[in-house]
Amino acid sequence: MAKLGKRSRAAQEIFGNATNVSVEDAVALIKKAASAKFDETVEIAMNLGVDPRHADQMVRGVVQLPNGTGKTVRVAVFARGAKADEAKAAGADIVGAEDLMETIMGGKIEFDRCIATPDLMPLVGRLGKILGPRNLMPNPKVGTVTMDVKTAVEAAKGGEVQFKVEKAGVIHGGVGKVSFDADKLAQNIRAFVDAVNKAKPSGAKGAYLKKVSLSSTMGPGVSVDLSSATAN
Repeated sequence: MAKLGKRSRAAQEIFGNATNVSVEDAVALIKKAASAKFDETVEIAMNLGVDPRHADQMVRGVVQLPNGTGKTVRVAVFARGAKADEAKAAGADIVGAEDLMETIMGGKIEFDRCIATPDLMPLVGRLGKILGPRNLMPNPKVGTVTMDVKTAVEAAKGGEVQFKVEKAGVIHGGVGKVSFDADKLAQNIRAFVDAVNKAKPSGAKGAYLKKVSLSSTMGPGVSVDLSSATAN
């Protein structure tokens, strides 16, 4: 704990009283303060002016980060026949139907994204209580229920990030690794913010985007000037 405390104090000294800084300055601070022995993820947190308890204020979607996530994404696909072969050829890690369902029901979940063809959704629906809380349930709104499994698998492997607002009106997501070039991180951050802005629900009232903060896995957070985060 003493070592962690020392690291945290060092990071706080680097950050100082920085607040509402530009995306570029926030990235520079995070990269300078990162001291973990692994390549930390750069994380974004967005506070939105929505109440997701109301259906017309739910925010969810996907964004293809221009420079990827830096993370190896394990993809499972529910498909049969030619579509199963298509998924395997596209690089899916796990492909199956009833056998995959039984594996998941047995508590073995070794994937980060789940895709399904529409004809297998009645089967996948039985797994709602398992996959739903983990945000792994295939959903046509984010392109994970589709006959074009090749495109879906390649997108998941290539840096596509799903986002969904939490109960408190906050969206979290990973936008790259500390080791990324600063300009590539900035591009990813603005792409994420732009996607969330475009997903503004019809029921949102007043200020939609209230606050954007950035941090690394082990580091403190810093708020970002909204005009900088939304700049094209």
